[in-house]
Amino acid sequence: MQLCRFTFETAQARIGFIDGEDVYDITARFPSMTAFLRWSIGRADAGSVLRTALAGSQPIAQLGSVTLLRPSDDQEIWAAGVTYERSRVAREEESANSGIYDRVYTAARPEIFFKATPSRAVGPHDPVAIRHDATWNVPEPELALVINPAMEIVGYTIGNDMSSRDIEGENPLYLPQAKMYGRCCAVGPTIALTEHIADPNDLTIAISIQRAGTEVFQGAIHTSKIVRRFSDLVGYLGRDNLFPDGVLLLTGTGIVPPDSFTLESGDQVHISISGIGTLRNPVVRGG
Repeated sequence: MQLCRFTFETAQARIGFIDGEDVYDITARFPSMTAFLRWSIGRADAGSVLRTALAGSQPIAQLGSVTLLRPSDDQEIWAAGVTYERSRVAREEESANSGIYDRVYTAARPEIFFKATPSRAVGPHDPVAIRHDATWNVPEPELALVINPAMEIVGYTIGNDMSSRDIEGENPLYLPQAKMYGRCCAVGPTIALTEHIADPNDLTIAISIQRAGTEVFQGAIHTSKIVRRFSDLVGYLGRDNLFPDGVLLLTGTGIVPPDSFTLESGDQVHISISGIGTLRNPVVRGG
């Protein structure tokens, strides 16, 4: 059971419920993802409720026949950092062993930062960008939590937290510039509802980067390696914070390309998470 935003036959964005390969148009009930997230408050069985309501209805199309859009609309995107050992090591190295990332890794309070406004995020097959003033750019494949206004986890999707490691490594105060810019984040292709994912700590995240038709990097990690509980991350995000439209929270990356690798314009980034799907994006240079 998954949700999506999609187009089919017309350019109008619609909200869809995916059951197997069938896509049901639920736009009349939920004109936006925001409307669904508000409705989902207090409903741990939202997917089952929708499936029951659609019994006897005809799907609008098969999944392969629709064009999937970014599955969020008005939601901000936030991110957690240093949640995997590999990320701690990499960020400590790029900061010249300053010690700050070691301290965050073991601290009670997690690193949580603002990642993207809706206008800075893209969906499946849309280009993600690398900064024109950076020389060391990498994708960060992450499991993203989809959270409603009551700070309840409704589902999961795939996130790509694009990062300029040379800018971030020069000074931690440059983190906003390294992380937040036009097309700095991709999410999608669908939202797997919580009932669809038996255990979010038992998922495999994999990435493949293609350049001129050749794979130049690949890696994989298991979400069991995350050192933070999702409930804790959501709890800290919601402290003295309001998200009336809901929010997406990226949960950190455990896959870091070697220091010699940087993305180039024209690369293709494919990120897969078991039970959710594959997020595919070409790379362009910003500016």
